[in-house]
Amino acid sequence: MDVILAIDAMGGDHGVSVTIPAAIEYLQHAPSDTIVLVGIVDAIEAQLRALGVAPHARLRIHASSEVVAMDESPQAALRGKKDSSMRVAINLVKSGEASACISAGNTGALMATARYVLKTIPGIDRPAIASFLPTKSGQVCMLDLGANTDCTAEHLLQFALMGSTLVSALEHKTNPTVGLLNIGSEDIKGNEVVKQAALLLRDSDLNFYGNVEGNDIFNGVTDVVVCDGFVGNVALKTAEGVAKMMGGFLREEYSRNLYTKLAALISLPALKAFKHRLDHRRYNGASFLGLKGIVVKSHGSADSYAFLCAIERAAEEARGGMLQHISDHIEKWHHKRQNPEQGVA
Repeated sequence: MDVILAIDAMGGDHGVSVTIPAAIEYLQHAPSDTIVLVGIVDAIEAQLRALGVAPHARLRIHASSEVVAMDESPQAALRGKKDSSMRVAINLVKSGEASACISAGNTGALMATARYVLKTIPGIDRPAIASFLPTKSGQVCMLDLGANTDCTAEHLLQFALMGSTLVSALEHKTNPTVGLLNIGSEDIKGNEVVKQAALLLRDSDLNFYGNVEGNDIFNGVTDVVVCDGFVGNVALKTAEGVAKMMGGFLREEYSRNLYTKLAALISLPALKAFKHRLDHRRYNGASFLGLKGIVVKSHGSADSYAFLCAIERAAEEARGGMLQHISDHIEKWHHKRQNPEQGVA
């Protein structure tokens, strides 16, 4: 399936200097796909010239006249910048001219705009931010990572349904396991929202593993980990901080003296493999699940390699029919709740 990807070329800390090289590299590996670069035409054309590339049928420019600043309030972006590169890219998804939108811009503004323009899938109360994190055995999908700081048990159930569907679509797992993040594995642990969510999850058709703790996330105990956005964002930022600290410790120890530098040279292959496994750029690209359109958020400080990974994530979701899968899953769940004696087909 060929896909058309709308890229907010102006978004992020680095704008066109990152988004456009990543787009060009993506097309080299996906010759049948199309990318639409949305933004200030002069800036996009100047960057293309610097790279020695001209627009063509699969690399098009779509003009916008405004840019959402990284520190701009979501309300100001939504109300005051209707021709921003971010909004125009989302509009292309809304109109069906693009299969997905990718942006490294302001997270709050992107979520507010995407929710306003695309609306949510029937049966979904709130969109959630989902991303994949590395584990000992592969990767885990975790959500919500910051969109919803206060959640009900029903919201957590919806997050679990969407996360499970995302893993099925991207990793082709027919029955991914779902864990509920808690302060203990026992049923009596956690606040009332988490306890109620566990009951709902057990009554669903999901492959519910049970409660998981923070240390289980990176052990790869489950395929999906569900939590509210406050807890998820803290857990994510903590993990990023620990990874950076470990990398810093290794550099300090290996550069301490001549002998440690020699040891570093000898162990260079292992160090490169270690760095690759912990490279957060490989997991760049958070999905806004629950919308009537595919929107992927790249980290604002992403380099071209990290942004390329976000583009690939969006393309995988579009090719995998993720939206339809989520809609079908939600519809089946609501049918089961309304007709419990019939179950889910």
